[in-house]
Amino acid sequence: MSLGPRPATGDDLQGVEDVVHRAYAHYVSRIGRLPGPMLDDYAGLIAAGRVHVVERGGAMLGVLVLIPESDAMLLDNVAVDPAAQGTGVGRILLEFAEQAARAAGYQAIKLYTNEAMTENIGLYTRIGYAETHRAEEKGLKRVYMVKPLG
Repeated sequence: MSLGPRPATGDDLQGVEDVVHRAYAHYVSRIGRLPGPMLDDYAGLIAAGRVHVVERGGAMLGVLVLIPESDAMLLDNVAVDPAAQGTGVGRILLEFAEQAARAAGYQAIKLYTNEAMTENIGLYTRIGYAETHRAEEKGLKRVYMVKPLG
């Protein structure tokens, strides 16, 4: 595995889109539509320097999208290829996200996930995120969470 996430380049676009598709495809039937991350403009996000990737042996394993906002760093997306789940890739990406938020001077990192993605809500709660509110946006029922950065 690479030492850590690296910024994605235009050459990574197909790999990024493939990982996101594989990571979220099983939620389509649960949600009844494509999850938000499957609809994002990854070419634009890569061009803006918002996407980081983890790869091993040339294979893309994980994708992280971070968006600086006024009050906190938004962890917009973390996606791990199903074949790499349980290998620590997600942990590497989440730890990198917190480090990047701290380095940018933020006191908190925030995220949102679909309320139907109950396993994600449980994971985020276990690693220190707290639910702040729920809302429906773009037809998606979202759970908003925040984690203070000490």
